[in-house]
Amino acid sequence: MKEHLGFLRISSAVVKVAAWIFLLLGILGGLSIILGKVPGNPPWVGILVLGVYVFFFFFFYLIAKIADLLTNIINEIHKE
Repeated sequence: MKEHLGFLRISSAVVKVAAWIFLLLGILGGLSIILGKVPGNPPWVGILVLGVYVFFFFFFYLIAKIADLLTNIINEIHKE
């Protein structure tokens, strides 16, 4: 299991970056729809877009935190 630590650390960092990118894009897209910059869409669609992207942010961030937790558990097991 020790050989997978590098993969877990790197994938955790990549997924955290992806989570923040999803959040940034969601905020920009949702606010642009709410403010009327995207024609043909009512403001409630912007709120829906914000909700979906916030969900994806928390989902990806949770996956990254689980990978961090697994890394810590593996390190603690191998200390003993």
